[in-house]
Amino acid sequence: MERKVRVVQYGTGKMSVYTMRYVFEKGGEIVGAVDVNPAVIGKDIGDIIGGEKRGVTVTDAKAAEALLKELKPDIVIVTTMSLLNDIKDAFLLCAKLGINAISTCEEAFFPFNSNPTVTDEIDKLAKENGCTITGSGYQDVYWGELISSIAGSTQKITKIKGSSSYNVEDYGIALARAHGAGLTLEQFDKEVASQDRISDEERQKVINAGEYAPSYMWNVNGWLCSKLGLTPISQSQECVPQTYKEDIDSSTLGMTVKAGDATGMSAVVTTKTKEGITLETQCIGKVYSKEDFDKNEWTIEGEPNTTIVVSRPNTVELTCATVVNRIPDVINGKPGYVSTDKLDELKYLVKPMNEYVRN
Repeated sequence: MERKVRVVQYGTGKMSVYTMRYVFEKGGEIVGAVDVNPAVIGKDIGDIIGGEKRGVTVTDAKAAEALLKELKPDIVIVTTMSLLNDIKDAFLLCAKLGINAISTCEEAFFPFNSNPTVTDEIDKLAKENGCTITGSGYQDVYWGELISSIAGSTQKITKIKGSSSYNVEDYGIALARAHGAGLTLEQFDKEVASQDRISDEERQKVINAGEYAPSYMWNVNGWLCSKLGLTPISQSQECVPQTYKEDIDSSTLGMTVKAGDATGMSAVVTTKTKEGITLETQCIGKVYSKEDFDKNEWTIEGEPNTTIVVSRPNTVELTCATVVNRIPDVINGKPGYVSTDKLDELKYLVKPMNEYVRN
């Protein structure tokens, strides 16, 4: 592609501060921005990123369709919510208009095993209109490609174990609430944990109805099975509240989480496969105390056993950099809802991103 890649930012919260700056720094251009927050509508995106004015103002999401029709961007970056149902309108709009889209939405990483009905709807529309829709972020590498690469150096695998922790304060209020942060233990049990005290048959009915609330590892296990060629025969999830001995102030929630209340949760997902390999993964998302820090640890058990630990990763920046580096892959991708295990291998963009676009 000879010209710059044209990008519209959908959602101008915490993550967009990085995604928009990274787009400019990688040789693309932000040509439009959309949000629902009256406090940012009408603002120049330079006031959000920091630094000089960019001559692009944030448009009310109610006018998103008209804006996209006018601007005709190459791709839309969606950085709003964590569940597919919450971003489906943005994805469906892009699919309807034939505009590529990528999102930091965690479920969007591999929604085929958690919300197949909506995924199929987006996939069909995207194929009809010749665009690619996907989800990416931190999990693309640190829960995905990194693990599949290690697997490729292993003679025999019996189990894959993964654990990752992150501060919900870094990702906005939607993610914090999805983790049950701020709830009493009674509320957490009723609103979060109880959803998984059901049979496999009952869970599948909820999934087929598009009403399941997966933890992030639910979709990661699906992605890993797809990437490694494994056939899942069962998958279960358990959500356990995290607490702290003292009160913790949460700027994201705008409240003080009382000692003993849920600061977030640990979600453990266990997947058994036809090939005999078990995946046991957990994500720990909570409002951090002063002792907490991000950590990513994975072990592949077999011949040989291998453990890799990434201490104190900057998950927000890594998420946003991954999404921006993925842009050429999405534009080059086949039409439809395509998870990143089916896209090109992720690359560091040395040249302006348009030079990686093939069509």
